[in-house]
Amino acid sequence: MRPPSHARPPGLILTCEHAGNRVPRGFEHALAGLDDLLESHRGWDPGALELARTFQRRLGAPLRFATTTRLLGDLNRSWTNRPIRAEVRARLTPEQVRTLHGRVWLPYRRSVGRLVRAELGRAGRVLHLSVHTCTPVLDGEVRRLDVGFLYDPARARERAFADRWLARLRAVRPDLLLRRNYPYRGASDGLVTALRRELPASRYVGIELEVSQKHPLGGGPQWRRLKSVLAETLAGALGPA
Repeated sequence: MRPPSHARPPGLILTCEHAGNRVPRGFEHALAGLDDLLESHRGWDPGALELARTFQRRLGAPLRFATTTRLLGDLNRSWTNRPIRAEVRARLTPEQVRTLHGRVWLPYRRSVGRLVRAELGRAGRVLHLSVHTCTPVLDGEVRRLDVGFLYDPARARERAFADRWLARLRAVRPDLLLRRNYPYRGASDGLVTALRRELPASRYVGIELEVSQKHPLGGGPQWRRLKSVLAETLAGALGPA
């Protein structure tokens, strides 16, 4: 692999919506007795921020992330799509729900929006990589993947970028199980999808990355190698978006 470069690719931005499971002061009661839920994949994406920071170090791209637990407001879901878990929301007053919207969800969404528009002004286009990890087993169903690339198949530039990255990753790590639009559909509700509605396909390319949590939870040299190879192949795939 070539030495790390901090040259900033034009228009690349990184986000990580589920970077932690912090509970804001004043909302501890909403998670009281739910420690197992808070520590689980439903509370956050283990390893996602590590990976996003690896990309940031390798490529010098700006990164926005949030560490408030997704149980109190999923920043990767529309606010009208019930982003607060039902058993948690039942413990909140309407005023507290409004507070979470105004102090957690909305500021993050606006921050990412400002970053996107700043990059559009600087580079004329944006390639937005939203970094996530996913549980290997959900509701008893084993998810067969190591890395998933989520994009809108109807947007040719997103499909082309995913093709480039997949090809480079497959060439150096043929052992990995790579999937397209799995374990979620790339055009389903999410931050990237919301931005697609606002921006033309010629100027905005949105990709969500899903890495199986078996890798960060396993840790060690294998996780370090995977982070490195993902960053290196991302660098190789970057081109006209």
